[in-house]
Amino acid sequence: MRAERGLCEVLTEHGPARVLLQGAHHHGPEDTPTTGDWLAIIPATGADPALLDAILPRRTALARSSADGSSRGQVLAANVDTVVVTVSLAAPLRHTRTERLLALAWESGARPVVALTKADAQADPEAALADMRQVALGVDVILTSASLDQGTEALAAVVHGTVVLLGPSGAGKSTLGNRLLGQELLATGDVREADGKGRHTTAWRELLPLPGGGVLLDTPGLRSIGLTGSDEGLGRTFADVEALALECRFGDCEHRTEPGCAVLDAIAAGTLGERRLESYRKLLRETAWQASRTDAKARSARTARVKSTARQIRDMKKIPGNRFNRGDQ
Repeated sequence: MRAERGLCEVLTEHGPARVLLQGAHHHGPEDTPTTGDWLAIIPATGADPALLDAILPRRTALARSSADGSSRGQVLAANVDTVVVTVSLAAPLRHTRTERLLALAWESGARPVVALTKADAQADPEAALADMRQVALGVDVILTSASLDQGTEALAAVVHGTVVLLGPSGAGKSTLGNRLLGQELLATGDVREADGKGRHTTAWRELLPLPGGGVLLDTPGLRSIGLTGSDEGLGRTFADVEALALECRFGDCEHRTEPGCAVLDAIAAGTLGERRLESYRKLLRETAWQASRTDAKARSARTARVKSTARQIRDMKKIPGNRFNRGDQ
């Protein structure tokens, strides 16, 4: 239900419990518990606390590359069914950030939904809605306003299962979450007037039951949104660009100056914006770079394992009477 450093809170058939992670083998984000995980635990006995035994395989995983620029990733939530990308209409729309969040959501294996929050602060919310639908292709886009109590029922109708709220600080995630929960369970805060940015009010990720079934997971605002190196999320987010690319004369067309480029023709005709193509190129470069770092890390890990095994065998051969010295192998 909630993960902290060194322990996590779980819900069992006997009720809530706190589980220590001491003694468990954690080598990366895939074997470190995160909110939404199903765990096998060793129950508490007497004075001994409950311990983690294993993490069950994840159906889906919402993950980003590490904020420190390393090749390690960070799993934000596990076994997610719906990712609600929250976009505030109280500030100028940043489509590049929304596209990045949508790619992250598609990569997870869950279904993304876009919630436009603070519609009452937008002069023409319907125009903003139409604009967002050109960016969030194949995704439900819901117009919401906490002040006007607008859009909550429409949003609740399109989300299911484990629902994650994703977006930057100040986008109205916690306020929207409280509307879905039907009560004020999530802390909310004001947006700074100086720069329009929000303060962190959610300090951790925690599962809370929704009144209509399923659970809600509010996340802290994301300042860094790095992709993990998967092409699938990018392909789903920019399905229009990739569909046009299939019509280009050359299979390796870079959509710059090549003749017979369907993507450039669409830009010239006004059916595809240059900004969207540039956003696609940028995320494509980032994904390729992250994938290369991940591959390099995997090769390094394999090399380290081989060296460690070889070293162990050499050490065993030095033991008198060991089977490696008897010619059994």
